[in-house]
Amino acid sequence: MVAVFAFAKAYTQEITPQTATVDIQSIRAVVIPQYESKSIEGQVWVSFKPLENVTEVRLDAKNMSVIDSSDIAVVTAQKEHILFTGDFKASKKYTIRFDYTATPKQTLYFVNEDGNDQIWTQGQGKYTSHWLPSIDDVNDKIEFDISVIAPTAYQVITNGKMIKKEPLGSRTVWSFDMQQPMSSYLVALAIGDYQKTTFPSTSGVPLEFYYYPEDAFLAEPTYRYSKKIFDFYEKEIEVSYPWQNYKQVPVKDFLYAGMENTGTTIFSDSFVIDSIGFTDRNYVNVNAHELAHQWFGDLVTATRSKHHWLQEGFATYYALLAEREIFGDDYFYYKLYETAEQLRELSDQGKGQKLVAAGGSSLTYYQKGAWALHILKETVGASAFAKAVKNYLTKYQFKNVTTDDFMAEVEAVSGQDLTTYKKNWLNQSAFQAAEALESLKKSSFMRSYFELQALRTIALKDKLRPLENTLKLPNDYLGQEAVYQLAETNLRESIGLYKLAFTSKNTLIRQAIATSVEQIPPPLEYQFESFLRDDSYVTREQAFLKLWLLYRANNNAEKMKALLNQMDGQFGFSDGNIRTLWLTLSLATQDYKGDEAGARYDELVSYTGAGYPFQLRENAFQFLSQIQSFDRTSLKNLVEACTHHNWRFRENARNLLNQLVKEDRIKDIMDSVRPLLSKKELAYLERVNL
Repeated sequence: MVAVFAFAKAYTQEITPQTATVDIQSIRAVVIPQYESKSIEGQVWVSFKPLENVTEVRLDAKNMSVIDSSDIAVVTAQKEHILFTGDFKASKKYTIRFDYTATPKQTLYFVNEDGNDQIWTQGQGKYTSHWLPSIDDVNDKIEFDISVIAPTAYQVITNGKMIKKEPLGSRTVWSFDMQQPMSSYLVALAIGDYQKTTFPSTSGVPLEFYYYPEDAFLAEPTYRYSKKIFDFYEKEIEVSYPWQNYKQVPVKDFLYAGMENTGTTIFSDSFVIDSIGFTDRNYVNVNAHELAHQWFGDLVTATRSKHHWLQEGFATYYALLAEREIFGDDYFYYKLYETAEQLRELSDQGKGQKLVAAGGSSLTYYQKGAWALHILKETVGASAFAKAVKNYLTKYQFKNVTTDDFMAEVEAVSGQDLTTYKKNWLNQSAFQAAEALESLKKSSFMRSYFELQALRTIALKDKLRPLENTLKLPNDYLGQEAVYQLAETNLRESIGLYKLAFTSKNTLIRQAIATSVEQIPPPLEYQFESFLRDDSYVTREQAFLKLWLLYRANNNAEKMKALLNQMDGQFGFSDGNIRTLWLTLSLATQDYKGDEAGARYDELVSYTGAGYPFQLRENAFQFLSQIQSFDRTSLKNLVEACTHHNWRFRENARNLLNQLVKEDRIKDIMDSVRPLLSKKELAYLERVNL
């Protein structure tokens, strides 16, 4: 998963007593989502084999009700579990059926945007047991076969191969088959209005890419390189993809960037982009990361949270290897350098963490884990590393693993004593910055970058030639560094170099200029205007705002209006970065199409509503705050956002509301908003004394 949260939540406990006494072998379920009540009705068949005589078998099931059951056992619903009570004999296989209902408070989400209903799940760190009776312990691997009854207008996506699709009145029964076991947190469900494109990998595995019908033209840039990444992994890892097919599904208001459910990645639809958006915010890294998890995390799963790096570190490192195939060596080493700088800084602050330990941060498990693998590969050699990884995945497929399991395979293949490596990279809280630096220096590009970086403290007059030579080269990161150094100099001295940089067609160099120049100097006005046509929404947004500020400072109303006319109609990313900025600046521009001002304000306010992606809503909230223009509708929407399921959006909304209510005007509006709020929203306000 690409996310930031406490990964210890993904592991409920160490190996439970039940895991040692009962083998839950399969769970077959039929689930029926109830949209109006946001609940689930279901029927479950659980097959298990006791490893010794037992009188009780437990499934994890949060706040569920059992409404019918088979007669071979007593089935009882408790707050956290469903219990089977009976006389269960060792080595005998039992299958118990029961019907249940659940109203999940988390894990399964009902989302409605633009009038379109969606349902999707997020099991890691949340637990599938909120919507499907299962086992929260990651060490109990189970074969899941799920059938879903949903409105016929919608597509249903879950783990495995679809084996049957049958009409049932206004609904359809979708049946799926999984052939291999997995941990319960990897069970997935997504329901919504989708179309898909399907084609085989080189090895013949069906690849299914889903998209919203209105986004058909975005499918290619969104899923660009997907097949290449898949084929690269099968060749690089030398272990065949372990599942029947591979699906990728975008969903609205997802909690994280993506989640590697078995054979079915669910990801945020903010990564559904056009070809311009691909330049700035593409899905490639998330795509590669979640696909790598199909081997590292899904095929082999860490036994406990202290070994979580075996999942996230591997997925991060192999995603970098895949991106190296696509974007080249310079990209690979620069990304390693960026994360090394983050890890070094954290370590220098005394906040470094051991890699093999519970409760690690994402920076530790992901980036430090990737670095540990990179150094290990250099230590034992690429050939030995590849063979060890292959042996590790083959030996422990569909099982659970520890760090010692992996390292034993590496030592067996390489014949090396890795005690020092394990001490420094697995069990040392400090980041080994010196060793990382020496590794980076093996790249001629990084050596050139470090030489250029060393010029930061030198006066401009003494580094004109190397900066000029750098800006004449087409390298992304060297040119970017040169521009950042120019931003620290006197413009009168650097104007010539800036004009040289402007001639570059390199996106990163032009973005660096657009973002690092805080105020546009008059000699560069014309050049900044050229940014408005760049194939980068980041560059366009920065140039748009800074040109508007320049024209306003010069009291040039005509240029302000001409700029607004030029940028009208551009939306930008799915978060509306350019459109919301345009609406705000148009409202702040005196005498700009005054008869349309009301409609523009209403449009900006409308983007705060629950029918839009939370990223777009967040932008609208922030701009309304900047121009101090919250009204009853937008304030009501902000209160609703304070109870949203996406925790980042929810916290940002709460912080903004706390700031706003300090104003008397907002307090007055709040009084008129309260009668319009739901019980949940009123309860939140009462809880925080607002």
